Amino acid sequence: MRKSWTFLLLSLLYFSCQEEVFLPLDQKDQRIPVIEALWTDQGIYNEVKIALSKNYYDSLDQEIIKDAQVFVRVKSSGRIIPFRYIDSSNSYRPNPSERARVGETYELNVLWQDQVYQSSGVMLEAPIVDSVTWKFEEERLFREEGYYIKVYGKIPFTENNNYRIRVIENDTLKNQREDYLLFDDTFGLRFFEEGLELGYAFQENDRVRLELYRLNRDAFDYLNQLVNLLFNDGGLFSPPPQNPESNIKVVQGDSQVLGYFVVSPVLSRTIVIQAKYD
Repeated sequence: MRKSWTFLLLSLLYFSCQEEVFLPLDQKDQRIPVIEALWTDQGIYNEVKIALSKNYYDSLDQEIIKDAQVFVRVKSSGRIIPFRYIDSSNSYRPNPSERARVGETYELNVLWQDQVYQSSGVMLEAPIVDSVTWKFEEERLFREEGYYIKVYGKIPFTENNNYRIRVIENDTLKNQREDYLLFDDTFGLRFFEEGLELGYAFQENDRVRLELYRLNRDAFDYLNQLVNLLFNDGGLFSPPPQNPESNIKVVQGDSQVLGYFVVSPVLSRTIVIQAKYD
């Protein structure tokens, strides 16, 4: 009986001491630019998106910056590649024939309201994608029924092995927190030769496009930090949310900047899931 009363007393003390806690997040009155820039060997992907930041609990619509001056500089020659704002895409784009070349270093420049933002990256050689396959799997514990895709390839490089796979399903980019498919060579890369399986099921007649990027380390680190932020549930044992460390720097002005600049080759494969009958 004494044990029962002790348990009840401890329970009452525990619940009476609970208090709702509001984290003192670093909310800023000044909204700062968020830049998402992609420079690749495929002209269709090359664009720069610029918007103003929002506070963590802010419900305001995104405010797009349309009056910036944007260009990429080829570091070896100093040649300037200008971008212009396109309303239909809400982004800045260069001439479609312009694209990154392996071995070149490219410098992003964004000028807006007397502020200058810069970042640079080297265009790395692409890995090899041999094939993309799919196989139907029955429902299992923690695994739904459907077709599972495997990507087979080779990565012959001994350094700068930082990769991302983007998945576009029926013209819709899979862009939830679990869809950032990032990997490096921390545990080796032999699994890519043996078949890298995507972690979710597709259905028959789904049209799936896979895009493989080889990233500079600073862009890879940014995306890793972004994924950690997206998985932050705000619980008692979660760290306070904070912005990923941008690889874009302020070189003129006293503003801050968020976002990232990616220089990367893009390998793209498109498949349509079809059942295979004997």
